[in-house]
Amino acid sequence: MASGTIVKNVVEYIVTQIVEDTKSVKVEVADADDENVTIEVRTSPDDMGRVIGKRGRVARAIRTVAQAAADEEGLQSSVEFID
Repeated sequence: MASGTIVKNVVEYIVTQIVEDTKSVKVEVADADDENVTIEVRTSPDDMGRVIGKRGRVARAIRTVAQAAADEEGLQSSVEFID
């Protein structure tokens, strides 16, 4: 299994549950090596506010869960929300 696949799947699942336009969600492993994985999240402009949340609370929660998933793979994760 490619490095960061679990993290990508977890983030993708969470984001698709939050947004209204699920077809516009794109979650990609932007960068991955033996220690780190970077996940990029794209949604429709209307849904980005939902995914980030008030004061970034939802985004922070997504990053926390992503790191928990990365711990399973022995990685450090970072999640970037790209508009």
